[in-house]
Amino acid sequence: MDFASFGSQLVQQLVNGVSLGSIYALIALGYTMVYGIIRLINFAHGDIYMLGAYVGFYATTMGKLPFFPALIIAMVVAAIVGVVIERLAYRPLRNHPKIAVLITAIGVSLLLEYGGMLLVSPQPRTFPPVFGNEIYNVAGIIVNLQQIVILAISVALMVILTYVVNHTKVGKAMRAVSFDTDAARLMGINVDRIISFTFAIGSGLAAAAGVLVGIYYNSIDPLMGIMPGLKAFVAAVLGGIGIIPGAMLGGVLLGVVESLVSGFISSTFRDAAAFGILIIILLFKPSGLLGKNVREKV
Repeated sequence: MDFASFGSQLVQQLVNGVSLGSIYALIALGYTMVYGIIRLINFAHGDIYMLGAYVGFYATTMGKLPFFPALIIAMVVAAIVGVVIERLAYRPLRNHPKIAVLITAIGVSLLLEYGGMLLVSPQPRTFPPVFGNEIYNVAGIIVNLQQIVILAISVALMVILTYVVNHTKVGKAMRAVSFDTDAARLMGINVDRIISFTFAIGSGLAAAAGVLVGIYYNSIDPLMGIMPGLKAFVAAVLGGIGIIPGAMLGGVLLGVVESLVSGFISSTFRDAAAFGILIIILLFKPSGLLGKNVREKV
């Protein structure tokens, strides 16, 4: 392989990686927001992603809706389910040991997975083609319409989330609850409402990622959330869990690494590369790339 063809393939894999990484980033944002507010790793988050994919699928097939209305419906339904899960499964255990909440999160994940199998059958479904098959060749780099749409929607959602968190009243309340829950409550902030709002936003973003994966890979199934959910957790830890820009950075970096491993080594090792990154980051910088080590006085 000469230098020119290597460079072209490298850029191609980077483009593929950014497209895939933007999806990981959307899912990782839900992990990192919930953790930042109540210090909970919501392992059911990947299955909310699966739920969003199925809602989008039925909205486009049975409802005959265009893509963007189906995407909005999927996000709204997932947001409602996320709030219900928080109120029924997590809120009663908020003052209990963290291990009880963690086990509950795993139980909710299994409930969604096998409940999905019962309702829609375990057979994979083919997502309908909602966009054309246009392929663009830019200086030897192949980009299809799905990749452009995925990247555009992902960036738009991240920009909206950043604005909400940094420039709105509810965003200020979220940051206050994340910093000190008791002090925020004393200042008149409805902590329960803010936590529910955080679950709603995170679940909506995961649903959007599920629909985008559906149009990208054209296939969905009830267990589709397991591996992307774990990889999004890796992305959140990589960037610095609890830090919103860190989740975005971690998702994109993880997608790029997977694409490079698939393109230049073997697709068999891309999952191993993702979890290898998790081990390395926990060994050498457990706070993540954008995180800071904080000392606690005991």
